Amino acid sequence: MKTIIFVCHGNICRSVAAEYIMKNKLIRYHLDEDFKVISRATSAEEIGNDIYPPMKRALYNKEIPFYHHHAKQISRQDYESADYIFYMDEFNKRNLSYLIDDYKKIVFPITIYTPHLTQIDDPWYTGQFDEVVEEIDECLENIIQRIR
Repeated sequence: MKTIIFVCHGNICRSVAAEYIMKNKLIRYHLDEDFKVISRATSAEEIGNDIYPPMKRALYNKEIPFYHHHAKQISRQDYESADYIFYMDEFNKRNLSYLIDDYKKIVFPITIYTPHLTQIDDPWYTGQFDEVVEEIDECLENIIQRIR
């Protein structure tokens, strides 16, 4: 079983959305037994908090099932158990480099196979929750096509 970790700043919007979108896609493709999917934060600001309510609405609108969540910060143990870590923006990449000294070997932008996107903007600041869910969905579809 391969482990995929999605990271963003607080683990209450983008990374947790990616976690649940990916889990849903893996079930649809009958690949859920092949992958473990989790999400983490690069900061400690939101530790323990649930999914941000506007992101819950965006997931609900897209019919993505989700459950109660407790934001967690990425740890060295998470990193060592991962096969892939996908970050949302350059800020997340920089924070990963502070947390994990050899972070580069399995860390990629979530947009790696979606060339028309350079990053997934933080909807906490933009208010674009539905658009972020759509962008993440597209990126994950492209990732699945490459890693399956």
